[in-house]
Amino acid sequence: MDDTLRDKPGYLLRRAASAATAELAGKLDHLGLRQVDASVLILIDSNPLSTASAIGRTLDIQRANMVPLLKRLEDAGWVERSPIDGKSQGLNLTPAGSAKLAEAMAVIESFEASLLARIPAEHRDHLLPALHALWNGG
Repeated sequence: MDDTLRDKPGYLLRRAASAATAELAGKLDHLGLRQVDASVLILIDSNPLSTASAIGRTLDIQRANMVPLLKRLEDAGWVERSPIDGKSQGLNLTPAGSAKLAEAMAVIESFEASLLARIPAEHRDHLLPALHALWNGG
């Protein structure tokens, strides 16, 4: 079949994203993590005492979806809450969460290196700026 869609950037971007997402999901699944779990752990590690709403805004996750996600991470013993003020609670990684994040980062870094290796060398310096431009609208 002639795939005339192969010349459409939006189509190619969706296919590339789907393939990469599926590949990384399979690798993280061996650690008992979903991609969103790893993303949340990374953000909490980089931003101790962040609130659930700040993390949700950063990752474009609805509040209703953040609640069960954080419950799952708390039940696994990877995340704990600490009071920030009278009404807000910040999130921190537990020691087990830091260990799980280290495992996840090893997988993610290996995956990212493999992903970049697939890009011809002369295009690698342009990939991230091009993706940022697409994401941020120019």
